[in-house]
Amino acid sequence: MNEKNNYIMLGVDIMRKKYKVNPKQIMIGGIVLSVFLMLGIGYALLSQTLQINGTANITSKWKILFTSAEEKEMNNATTQLKEITDDTTLTLNVELTQPGATATYDVVVANQGDLDAVLSKIEGVEETNSSDPLPIKVHLENIAEGDPLLKSEEKTFQVIVEWDASVDFNETNMKKEISITLTYEQSDGGVPVVPTPGDDTVNMGGQDVELVSSGDGLYEDSYESGRYIYRGQNPNNYVEFNNELWRIIAKETDGTYKIIRDELLPGTMAFDSVGYRSYENNTYCTGLQNYFGCGVYGKVSGTYQSPDGQFSGTVTEDSSIADYLNGEYYNGLTEIARAQIQQHNFYIGPVELYDETRNDSLSKNIAGEKMNTWIGNVGLVNVSDVLKASTNQACTSVTDQYNQLMDSGTSTCNSNYLLDLPEQTIYWTINNCVSEITPNDNLIWSGLYGMGMTGLVNSLANERRQASPRPVLFLESSTQFTSGNGSKSQPFQIG
Repeated sequence: MNEKNNYIMLGVDIMRKKYKVNPKQIMIGGIVLSVFLMLGIGYALLSQTLQINGTANITSKWKILFTSAEEKEMNNATTQLKEITDDTTLTLNVELTQPGATATYDVVVANQGDLDAVLSKIEGVEETNSSDPLPIKVHLENIAEGDPLLKSEEKTFQVIVEWDASVDFNETNMKKEISITLTYEQSDGGVPVVPTPGDDTVNMGGQDVELVSSGDGLYEDSYESGRYIYRGQNPNNYVEFNNELWRIIAKETDGTYKIIRDELLPGTMAFDSVGYRSYENNTYCTGLQNYFGCGVYGKVSGTYQSPDGQFSGTVTEDSSIADYLNGEYYNGLTEIARAQIQQHNFYIGPVELYDETRNDSLSKNIAGEKMNTWIGNVGLVNVSDVLKASTNQACTSVTDQYNQLMDSGTSTCNSNYLLDLPEQTIYWTINNCVSEITPNDNLIWSGLYGMGMTGLVNSLANERRQASPRPVLFLESSTQFTSGNGSKSQPFQIG
């Protein structure tokens, strides 16, 4: 069968059957970074003429193309070039001016043909993001393999380019090339591809677990190359640890396994008890800290500050919940369980609530978390872990889901095993919540299930009767699963 490709190119030349990204120039003083991005659509040519002692014509038209690309959010970024050529190629050239800069574009793909289509494959994100310079990443949001594109329909998705806020460059003339390909195929009524294993498997504790592209299961983390995450309502990610059921959140890039207790610990606990820290030694939490506690999980090296810079100061002591989890709780684990834990970095940076501008993205949420790290044995779940666990395409940022939850009580981050709990409850995450409209330093993002709502909300650090601990820790990279298939009835067993 003949094939034809469409491309979206950001700062790159377009090649047939490929979507490439061309250099985007980024300047910080004398530092120049060039990023090239090209995005392409591949599809089968479905029109031809057949002759058998006469002529039979296939009149159906196959036409999938890009119709527009508009700036959605530019954070220390400027578009230098934006154009669509031949209806099939989008070229963007962007300047990013400093670490933490992001450029987000709304891209519209349309089916102007007579045949229903489905997005069968997205290729190249992991490969290109793992190339140098590593601090520059590209992500696609609101589009996934298995998405239907029916005749006469169009779909808007986001192309996001970001410069890791925690990484500066010490070289000049930096260049980044990113190549991404979207493949559309004819479908029956545009029905999404059923949850089927991908071509690849991942070694999970000595067992080969197949990657999926839709539905419940193990996915590639599109935001961090080499990381694999479980997503969906009830994926088979159960593991028995400490004679209890836990869930595997991710296989990390270092080979460790990030796991979370399936059930919350009994009772409720303040994130940071009133007066627990000697606040004269800390300059981040001030003023009302004796009433509301502090929203930072653990002590940090250097300065702790909110993403927008409204808060800045020092945090020299751990929270009361951190001390409890790494003291009394950790010591109460079995000796075997303690030996299986890998002391690890936890991302404890603040995640901002953009309740005024509402310009948020999952990339921003992750960047906020990574602004600060804490090393220990037991922590809590990250905001981004909860968001990524959802297979709802509308789950794009903590602000968007929060606003939807507050406005209508409905969740954009459902289909999510981290929020699907057996009874009404709320549990702590590890990340401080800071707000544009009402700046404060003592709110924590919390997972909520019940009261007609499911999602992430914010809670005061000292509210003892509201939230519970749900421990998170890392199993060693050498961990082996000797039996089980990850289901609740047959959880992975650690050898």
